[in-house]
Amino acid sequence: MLQAGVDLNTIRAWLGHVSLETTNMYAEIDLEMKAKAMALCDAAASGPDRPWKEDKGVMAFLNAI
Repeated sequence: MLQAGVDLNTIRAWLGHVSLETTNMYAEIDLEMKAKAMALCDAAASGPDRPWKEDKGVMAFLNAI
């Protein structure tokens, strides 16, 4: 369901879980889903309000995900 784009809270309700923590134990995100999520983030553009983008260690970590 996650791969189809259904949000986790909706999946929680369908499964009858009271807490999202319970659903999280069963939910797994594969590398393709991680790549799609990272593609939605604009990590390439630099700006004064994003000093973490200048940190080569942080950027190397994010690019390795």
